Amino acid sequence: MTALSAEEWGIVALSLKVAGVAVFAALPVAFAIAYLLARGRFPGKVLIDGIVHLPLVVPPVVTGWLLLLAFAPAGPVGAWLADWFGVSVMFRWTGAALAAAVMALPLMVRAMRLSIEAVEPRLEQAARTLGAGRLRVFWTLTLPLSLPGIIAGLVLGFARALGEFGATITFVSNVPGETETLPLAIYSALQVPGSEALVLRLALISVVLALVALILSELLARRSSRGLHVL
Repeated sequence: MTALSAEEWGIVALSLKVAGVAVFAALPVAFAIAYLLARGRFPGKVLIDGIVHLPLVVPPVVTGWLLLLAFAPAGPVGAWLADWFGVSVMFRWTGAALAAAVMALPLMVRAMRLSIEAVEPRLEQAARTLGAGRLRVFWTLTLPLSLPGIIAGLVLGFARALGEFGATITFVSNVPGETETLPLAIYSALQVPGSEALVLRLALISVVLALVALILSELLARRSSRGLHVL
């Protein structure tokens, strides 16, 4: 095991950037969907829940292909971005972050939804009967009590985004220095004879990063829970 080269450090840094941007960009969407599914009562709720969790059950390459259709220069979203903003996510790290966000979204939604559902609705109703408005109840009661689930969702999403492969390579390909994250770099190295040491180094880095993220999530969740019990 030799020291990482500058190129390998670049792969690690790019992977962290892609995963970080993915989860924080998906956070408001994931929480809004989780809150809607946890507290909402409307027709088609089961269908929306199924669509949100679809990336968990369909092959990742299908998700990547759908993103390709939507965000390609001739696609509906891609053409709109090019015409109005002059930007494109194709073959760029932003496209890799988009693919990672889509794949991480179901795990984030599920963790946050379970946490919101664990908040006793009668507490919210009692707060409203005492004169608190809906927004105040949300900011002072629902959100703090569901914070451990939000943290868990963020970390689960980060770990999922860090290991994303199928949708990314289908959507934005494997461009060194631009979209080549850790899983794509490991796949590329596996195609080269005699690169077992490189594969081992990158695989160990992936395992360590995911393990650190999960341990950090548990520590933060316990700290948040202790703080809520004190309140």
